[in-house]
Amino acid sequence: QVQLVESGGGLVQAGGSLRLSCAASGLTFSSYAMGWFRQAPGKEREFVAAISWNGDSTYYADFVKGRFTISRDNDKNTVFLQMNSLKPEDTAVYYCAADFSPGPRVVVVITLYEYDYWGQGTQVTVSS
Repeated sequence: QVQLVESGGGLVQAGGSLRLSCAASGLTFSSYAMGWFRQAPGKEREFVAAISWNGDSTYYADFVKGRFTISRDNDKNTVFLQMNSLKPEDTAVYYCAADFSPGPRVVVVITLYEYDYWGQGTQVTVSS
């Protein structure tokens, strides 16, 4: 079965950095667009970043532009989220997601409901 397993979350001070990883199994990873979402307590899950199946196209929520970078390694079936200059408002559970979007068409997926598979999430806490 398909599994997406996030890791790399933790507690960090404001201004610090974390690198999240999401390891995928049970699917042809290079046929999937990938995304990162987050959900803070009492809030809806929101889009953070997305990347196309081949990594050629990326898209970010305005609130992370210039601070977060999404990337992928199709040989290792893994997508990453490098988070720099973290702020307390970045505190949330971060989820990776996969959407079947094979090539050659290059697309990024930013709508939560379009994604086919989800990980269990990893907690990121940024202290002030």
